[in-house]
Amino acid sequence: MSAVQPTLHRAVVEHLVRQVVYQRLGKPLPRLATAPNPLVVNVSARHCHLTQAAVEALFGQGYQLQVFKWLYQKGQFAAKETVTLIGPRSRVISNLRILGPCRTLNQVELAYTDAIALGFDIPLRLSGDLKGTPGCMLMGPAGFFEMKEGVIRALRHVHMHPEDAAFYGVKQGDEMRLNVGGPCAVTFDKLLCRVDPSFKLEVHIDTDEGNACNLQPNTPCELVK
Repeated sequence: MSAVQPTLHRAVVEHLVRQVVYQRLGKPLPRLATAPNPLVVNVSARHCHLTQAAVEALFGQGYQLQVFKWLYQKGQFAAKETVTLIGPRSRVISNLRILGPCRTLNQVELAYTDAIALGFDIPLRLSGDLKGTPGCMLMGPAGFFEMKEGVIRALRHVHMHPEDAAFYGVKQGDEMRLNVGGPCAVTFDKLLCRVDPSFKLEVHIDTDEGNACNLQPNTPCELVK
């Protein structure tokens, strides 16, 4: 079966055509009047990223994660597999979803509400910045895996293609604001920009933040530099 090829957003196609034309004319590309890609804002529920070694400790030798649902970012998926997280004083969270594919480090991302229920004091961190963070025990059907560190609350962030970054006038590591409309309108400051050619324009907030603004699929949202 052949893979379904994603359709480029019309604004992206128009921008690419303009880019070629202006390059051939030797002129700088003007800033787009409209965003090259639609803004998507998603709630990132608690989850974990695991190494292949951790997956095998939890599910058995040679085990491979199975796709439950593909996520918005290309190549990323929610796995069918879940684990049980055991926190301080043996408090647990069951059915903690694993996100794939496997990574080079082990990381658990929780909301503050989750941490309070577990008895954790977790820091607010950029994904991958795990030094000095608390650890936990994970339990799977084939065994246990102890994480010495890696439990965090992830900084709210926006994934951006370089075209999106150019449109908004930002670069990797900059901060933006997310204005959320609707009955529970709120503005989130310190939204970290993560820029990469593989990224699609998408904001990630956690469940506490999503609940605070009652984020719905039709809730109007705006990125502001």
